Amino acid sequence: MSCCAPSAELALDLTSTTSVLPSSQEIRLASRSLGDNLWQTDLSVPTVHCAACIQAIETALGRLDRVEGARVNLSTKRVAIRWRGDSVPPLVAALGRLGFQAHLFEADADKKDKTLAELIRAVAVAGFAAGNIMLLSVSVWSGAEGATRDLFHWVSALIAIPALVFAGGIFFRSAWNALRHGRMNTEVPIAVGVSLAYAMSLYETINHGNHAYFDASVSLLFFLLIGRTLDHVMRERARTAVKSLSQLAARGAMVLRSDGARDYLPVGEIQPGMQLLIAAGERIPVDGKIIQGASDLDCSLASGESTPKTVASGERVQAGTLNLTGPLTIEATAAAKDSFLAEMVRLMEAAEGGRAHYRRIADRVSALYAPVVHLTALATFLGWMAATGDLHRAITIAIAVLIITCPCALGLAVPIVQVVAARRLFENGIMVKVGSAMERLATIDIAVFDKTGTLTLGQPRLVNASSIDPAMLAVAADLAAHSRHPFSKAIAGFATPGGQHKFRALTEHPGFGIEATDAGNTWRLGRRGWAGWKARTGGEGKHDYGGTVLTKNGMIVASFAFEDALRADAGSVMAQLNDAGVSVEMLSGDTPDACGDVARILGIDRFVSALLPSEKAERIEVLTKAGHKVLMVGDGLNDTPALGAAHVSIAPATAADIGRNAADFVFLRESLSAVPLALDVSRKAGRLIRQNIAIAIIYNAVAVPIAIFGNVTPLIAAVAMSASSLLVIGNGLRLQGFRLAELTRASSATHSGIHPSARSS
Repeated sequence: MSCCAPSAELALDLTSTTSVLPSSQEIRLASRSLGDNLWQTDLSVPTVHCAACIQAIETALGRLDRVEGARVNLSTKRVAIRWRGDSVPPLVAALGRLGFQAHLFEADADKKDKTLAELIRAVAVAGFAAGNIMLLSVSVWSGAEGATRDLFHWVSALIAIPALVFAGGIFFRSAWNALRHGRMNTEVPIAVGVSLAYAMSLYETINHGNHAYFDASVSLLFFLLIGRTLDHVMRERARTAVKSLSQLAARGAMVLRSDGARDYLPVGEIQPGMQLLIAAGERIPVDGKIIQGASDLDCSLASGESTPKTVASGERVQAGTLNLTGPLTIEATAAAKDSFLAEMVRLMEAAEGGRAHYRRIADRVSALYAPVVHLTALATFLGWMAATGDLHRAITIAIAVLIITCPCALGLAVPIVQVVAARRLFENGIMVKVGSAMERLATIDIAVFDKTGTLTLGQPRLVNASSIDPAMLAVAADLAAHSRHPFSKAIAGFATPGGQHKFRALTEHPGFGIEATDAGNTWRLGRRGWAGWKARTGGEGKHDYGGTVLTKNGMIVASFAFEDALRADAGSVMAQLNDAGVSVEMLSGDTPDACGDVARILGIDRFVSALLPSEKAERIEVLTKAGHKVLMVGDGLNDTPALGAAHVSIAPATAADIGRNAADFVFLRESLSAVPLALDVSRKAGRLIRQNIAIAIIYNAVAVPIAIFGNVTPLIAAVAMSASSLLVIGNGLRLQGFRLAELTRASSATHSGIHPSARSS
């Protein structure tokens, strides 16, 4: 068992993927644009296997011009590189100089687990050899002498050769690859230990010695390979969420050409603008818009709701959803690599490979392992030689030190918990964008919520349409059609067919509203204090910056009142957070009356109303300066500054794109229970990580001195090392069995009978 994911890929035939390195043009085509001329390239690096490899790769790539960062994911054997500019930096060449062959990653859900198959074969060979050598060793231990003992030793040496070549090749090739490129990794001490054990035994056999350690040498490989196989299986089991998600992707779709021809294209070749024919029973391969047909869709992947959703022409659909009843013709709006499904897979993998504070510490310690272990073993050898002069005993003890001091448990302490925690959150509809987010979430003491679209469903209904001048309502509806704000959507529904105004110089001001000109008039739809600048002379609007109005040349010509339903479990979620020791505050740009109604219904003691986007961020900064660790939960364009200012942030999947990008977590379902659930998982994960680090430290503090003082054989050292790693993995997997905090609670008497809506004017 080691701190690394298995490096058995070195034993595989990689010529099919690495003989032809990707060109700069291929890398550019496979890269994703992150905006502002920033790109991300994902490369598969199958031979990365430990913290030393990770440090070498990230450091080397980070030194390249125009590369802004590189992140290695040990679970997926991938490196994500962010770079800026029009030409691709020499990424593959830089990796090649380190001895890592890289190729473009291609998702293949049906690919067999070749690593596991290779590990199982290696375990079988090492186990067969170890068993037979052990039988021969029993005869020697029982008193066989002279020619009989030498014969048994020679037979053992011959049996050990195929085990060392095939099973040990996994370690030897990795160690040699690192050494010839001037690096050290965790395989080097293992290869040295096994080689020394075999060489010493062969020397004893040639010189008719009484002791040989062929059994220890091969048994060491056997136990190491068992540990690695279990490590690999447990990692893959913990990553089943990502694998299951990837398997939801369609392999391709029927494309309808402009001349009426139909072609089946693999999903990777589907481009935005293509028209796709989706039959009933097929999954939608990419994000798109329905242009013909109606059907029921299984959207449980995106929303968590098992009830099918009825869709028709004009509605948008997401990759991974299942078409249930009728044929659809859709127009692709994004390539497969930019689809909703691909984004969720990337978020899951980012969470697994994130560098939280604890993980950075563990990685730094693991990276120092090889030189420290070699120096410790050398010092042990010299000390025993000076004390006893017994070369055989000194070498044996040094070998045991080489093996037992592997920081396997420390290297596994954090990532295994991160993988399991990310899986648990995903199963409950929560995507984690960065691994450090869980660590930060576990420390919060105050949660700040936006109102519209967060505590409420963000689907307000205009309730005073009958009292508004129809002509002014039509103008407002035409203006609102250019905005995604929930209030704008509610007003836009009252647009009259064919009656759209031809506005000029239309501009949306986030947090304020929409401004446009028409026939020399300036129209504004938005906040009362901003839109009606000529009306703020007294009375209406003077002390009330909130409310939604339509103005013409600065004079209010219509006022709008809305009603928005609260999320069904918002009240119980507030109570859960209070029970968890987290205080709750609400920030909103809405009127004091509307905010007060929501706060009263949900039992929120503190709220601040009529805030601009910048003022929300300023409130977060005030709380931070007061010593609070703030969680911000919000959606929409106007919440983006506050999401970025908070210690950690959460946004619903319905939030604006910029809001989702600014948040650390994204929850896919309508329920707000994602917030206390994410908090609960993060706190439990933090406790398990601290326990694992304690286990690793205690193991090394106890095992290393025992080995140095000569009380451990190489065989016992291998068993102890594997046992410590399995203990850490098993403790991390406990997170799968933990019962999470209750996500529902009976409504209290104070909440009963209250209509779950909030009025805004």
